[in-house]
Formats: sequence, structure tokens, C-alpha cells
Amino acid sequence: MSGNTTSPEVVRVSQKGQATIPKALREKFGIETPGEVFVYEESDRIVIEPVPSPDELHGIHADAHESGSITERMHELKDEDRRREAERFERLRPDSDE
Repeated sequence: MSGNTTSPEVVRVSQKGQATIPKALREKFGIETPGEVFVYEESDRIVIEPVPSPDELHGIHADAHESGSITERMHELKDEDRRREAERFERLRPDSDE
């Protein structure tokens, strides 16, 4: 694989809010196309992280699994999304006291 992945690269964001992850980074982190990534905020930065593959999730089932870092992180992200959505809803409510 060629290219330096530590140097910042300008990526355009489309009108739909879409951006392309540079090929060198997709290859380095094993992001398949088409595929999925986690996107979240951490320490005032946007973080993009590969979604674990089925092999990495092996053994995590609804009835018989030990709570691990992957499932905990997924639950944290879902909770954070719900909290942000609730905050956004409150800000956008017409009868809001702002």
C-alpha cells in the first residue's frame, strides 16, 4: 500500500453531506466498499471507525454473550444518538422557551 495516511487530506462534502474516505485509509483500516463505519464525536473531533466484521463479532448473540468492548461501544453510540436526537428535537420544537 502506498501513501502517507498521517498527513491531512482535504475531502469535499457533497450537498447530501457525503464525503469519501481516502483509499489509503480505507485499505489501512479494512473498510470495505460498499460498507459501513461508525461516525461519532469525541473530544470535539469527528471520529470515523470501521464497523466490526462478522468474524470480529463471532460469538456475540442476543441470548448468550459476554458483554465486551464492541457491544458496549455499540450501546454507548446508540444511547448517544438517542440523547442527541432528543436534544435536537427540544431545540427545534416551536413551543420551545428559547
